[in-house]
Amino acid sequence: MITVGAVLDTDELWRIVDQERTSLADLLEGLSPEEWETPTRCGDWRVRDVAAHLTIAARFTYGQVVREMVRARGNWNRMIRDSAVREAALPAAEIVANLRSIVGSRRLAPTTSPHEPLLDLLVHGQDIALALGRTRAMPPAAARDAADRVWTMRFPPRPWPLPKARLVATDIDWTRGAGQEIRGPVGALLLLLTGRPEAAREWAERTGEPWTGAATPR
Repeated sequence: MITVGAVLDTDELWRIVDQERTSLADLLEGLSPEEWETPTRCGDWRVRDVAAHLTIAARFTYGQVVREMVRARGNWNRMIRDSAVREAALPAAEIVANLRSIVGSRRLAPTTSPHEPLLDLLVHGQDIALALGRTRAMPPAAARDAADRVWTMRFPPRPWPLPKARLVATDIDWTRGAGQEIRGPVGALLLLLTGRPEAAREWAERTGEPWTGAATPR
């Protein structure tokens, strides 16, 4: 079991964000046209929609965000979906270039902290990788930071119900909750916390880590 400091400092957090952006751009750059159109388990989004979404927060100005909100009639979730779908219409090479262009950027979407881009990259990176049958690693300390962010999320409101269970990471010192015990790598627990129970089990199996307990949040 890995034991490290409980909280990533800001510089380390951004270093991992840059690392995740770079490695995901490398993965995307080698995809075939058919792979870009692969459906993911993230709603009705294809690989290209998920990838495009990950380029937006660090590129859009506040003015663009306001315009997108107006177009979505004030619905935050609709704005996120619609803006991603519009950006996804760009050529694949341009989406990859946009992702590479934000390596080193510290720009954040309104009302968010640096924990949000980390959470987005870790979870959506798995949405893409699992849809393509790839295995993508998650740094345990980063996954723990993201899992804590989901666990404590108040604003923006957490869109996923917390599982009524005791979550125990098997690869790093992290435990939350009470009830029936669910044990697994913290990356899998992060996927469970973000409403992806089957992806959690699949990712744990792909990484060779044990996964025990119920899979579905209640």
